[in-house]
Amino acid sequence: MTEAGWILSVGFAGLVIAGMPIAFALAIAALVTLLVAGIDVIVLAQRLVSGAQSFSLLAVPCFILAGELMGVGGLSRRLVRVAQAFVQHLTGGLGMVTVLSATFFAAISGSAPATTAAIGKLMIPEMVKRGYRRDFSAALATASGPIGQMIPPSIPMVIWGVIAEQSISRLFLAGLVPGLLICAGLMLVCWVLARGMGIARETRRATAADLLDAIRDGKWALLAPFIILGGIYGGIFTPTEAGAVGVAYGLIVGLFLHRELSFGSLPAIFLAAMRTSTMVVFIVATASAFGWLVALERLPGTIAEALLSVSDDPIVILLMLNLLLLLIGAIMDNVAAMIILGGVLTHIAAQIGIDPIHFGAIVVINFAIGMATPPFGYSLFVGSAISGLGIEAVARALWPMLLVQVVVLMLVTYFPPLTLAVPNLFYG
Repeated sequence: MTEAGWILSVGFAGLVIAGMPIAFALAIAALVTLLVAGIDVIVLAQRLVSGAQSFSLLAVPCFILAGELMGVGGLSRRLVRVAQAFVQHLTGGLGMVTVLSATFFAAISGSAPATTAAIGKLMIPEMVKRGYRRDFSAALATASGPIGQMIPPSIPMVIWGVIAEQSISRLFLAGLVPGLLICAGLMLVCWVLARGMGIARETRRATAADLLDAIRDGKWALLAPFIILGGIYGGIFTPTEAGAVGVAYGLIVGLFLHRELSFGSLPAIFLAAMRTSTMVVFIVATASAFGWLVALERLPGTIAEALLSVSDDPIVILLMLNLLLLLIGAIMDNVAAMIILGGVLTHIAAQIGIDPIHFGAIVVINFAIGMATPPFGYSLFVGSAISGLGIEAVARALWPMLLVQVVVLMLVTYFPPLTLAVPNLFYG
């Protein structure tokens, strides 16, 4: 490895360990490397601009804004009511409502922290009121958030599609079955642990009339994913344009149908979405410049060769990759990690002959799990803030839920039809 390569990698790692925000650590490491390598620093500005100019990335701020509008506009509350009508009478039913509601909301938001926030605000206080431990309630909302990064439309799937130059529509579908499997696994955890906590079952089962009333009240929320995804796979609009459709739909439903949004509330909603979008796009831009230097120093090939030298067995290589990605996802922003490691990961995938859509799903699922994993998972921070508990308390209650997610990850890794069957059904 060259001197510039060492500065790039070790310098970045040192800045992150010192507590510097990821985006600034990326930019500073790239700038110092350019100076040492004798490359004109104007290249950094050029790469920052080009990194944020991808048309597909326009979907990211749109989906973030759509999620904000739909959350404030009452859609998340109505999704919870629909979920309650289906499962509230089961042992651990209220916990299952949390998981099922998060899965419904995931099909709107595309974001793990947004899903945890929207559902956690409603369900954590309600679960505590019904006798669930606060740490369990917070952990469940935290663990349910990553489903938002698997169920389409998924913001990380958009970003990986741009990085790996793969079909975003196919990647969306690749995350559907894994997301549903994690939903089912977390509901099973609720059933088992609720029995251990002595949580009484709801004595009243929702009647057909209750179910129909909940569906009628939540029809606009339930219709949102069908409009967004139906438009994509029906060829009416692209995944990028679907984000704008989601924003328009959230505005119409919130302002004129549910009437829980007002024109006066819109500036605060737009500002919140802008803050999140700016953070994501800035990370993408700086990581793009960093990634260009990584490629220039030929680090992907070096790392890939080192990994492949350990074993040429795809089973072993995939296991090592999963362990590495889970670790990185737990300590680093997943957008930056995907961009920085994109060249390395795609090179390894090509070397071992794995399907790029299947591999993309593996990468995104790993980083989605990282969103709920100590010490730096964003969903973990959100769950902690909403519940009022410390990170450590929530993290201790998380382990059975993380175990479920890792089991699903292993199934996805070694049984490709779980990710490829649905895309192949639509696209052949």
